[in-house]
Amino acid sequence: MLLRHAYGSALRRLRLRRGLTLRQVSDASRVSLPYLSEIERGRKEASSEILATVCAVLGLSVHDLLRETASELSVTGAPVLDLTERRDELISHPSAPTGSDTRAAMLLAA
Repeated sequence: MLLRHAYGSALRRLRLRRGLTLRQVSDASRVSLPYLSEIERGRKEASSEILATVCAVLGLSVHDLLRETASELSVTGAPVLDLTERRDELISHPSAPTGSDTRAAMLLAA
């Protein structure tokens, strides 16, 4: 499970627990409704500033969100996506990566 899926699910659960609509949170946080929806569905990575703003609207601290996120991860039992094997493969075979591997190889080399 990707971390963005876990915190997105936690945000949705916390929002619904407070009886708020996506539009209400969007308006109060000044985060666009489509973007907020994408965050809740785990399709977009939110910056710490956006998460803090949305948490404030929900009456939470970021710490509260992280605790809910940890709870989400433990309930699903799914590990956070592990890219270690792919990283090791790129490091052991650094010859001319192509396509999307180019960016990954450059990040790993940095």
